[in-house]
Amino acid sequence: MSDPRPKIPRRAVSGVFLLNKPQGYSSNGILQKVRWLYRAQKAGHTGALDPLATGLLPICLGEATKFSHYLLDSDKTYQTIVKLGATTTTGDEEGEIVQEFVIPPLNEALIESVLAQFRGPIMQVPPMYSALKKDGRPLYELARQGIEIDRPARPVTIFNLELNAFDATTLTLTVKCSKGTYIRTLAEDIGAALGCGGHVAKLHRIQTASFVLDEHNTIEYLESLDEPARDALLLPTYAAVEYLPRIDLSLDEAIFFSRGQAINAGNVPQGETLAFENGRFLGLGIVDKFRTLHPKRVVN
Repeated sequence: MSDPRPKIPRRAVSGVFLLNKPQGYSSNGILQKVRWLYRAQKAGHTGALDPLATGLLPICLGEATKFSHYLLDSDKTYQTIVKLGATTTTGDEEGEIVQEFVIPPLNEALIESVLAQFRGPIMQVPPMYSALKKDGRPLYELARQGIEIDRPARPVTIFNLELNAFDATTLTLTVKCSKGTYIRTLAEDIGAALGCGGHVAKLHRIQTASFVLDEHNTIEYLESLDEPARDALLLPTYAAVEYLPRIDLSLDEAIFFSRGQAINAGNVPQGETLAFENGRFLGLGIVDKFRTLHPKRVVN
């Protein structure tokens, strides 16, 4: 039986939307909603946020998805509230309480002495409730079945760990960290170091690479706009790699580049480079030691 609902025509729209993700949505769920609103042919996000988490989730549409991994690999900044006195199955408030502890009297000197242990390069064991895979299955699927497996500790870097406020039961922190850092694990480890356990009560991402959260860019705001106004909110296709050097090509050079052929790069330094022709973005290439530009990601 055919589906009676009319199909929404998709558009070849490209760019990056800096969504302020609401609580309660999975990253994929809210991604599909943004894609539907833009009627985009392709879409991808740039670093998952748990349903509990809110804040900056850059959404790449169309040709911008070719550069989304640069944001996946980037540093990120969070504001979080750590609830002390209990550990949970998931490391956040959505899980069931595993164990409860007496919280010691807190003071700034004690807290700072513990936070100091987690600044800089550290080793972190990924949580069972994560999308990491074991034999092709996400760990969270195994965790939901009560199965726990050994996870090797991985190196991550905490560039900044700032105590914003505290009371008898909670810590409010700002964390700037490298790719692959789990704030839930950090909260658990800080709680363990204080001797009272802990888990994430709130998590809000405020920065990804150079992109800073705009609190106004909610899904409700996007829904309130017409299509031209939505399109006006999109950053360029190359926004994720805007920091790279550029090369301006002639029309003939642009044709060769777009066909995947190498061309002379002139005086452009060695490394990744953005290629343009008369203001039109062509894609990303790599300049080798012989000053030759090789196409790496060509946009349509």
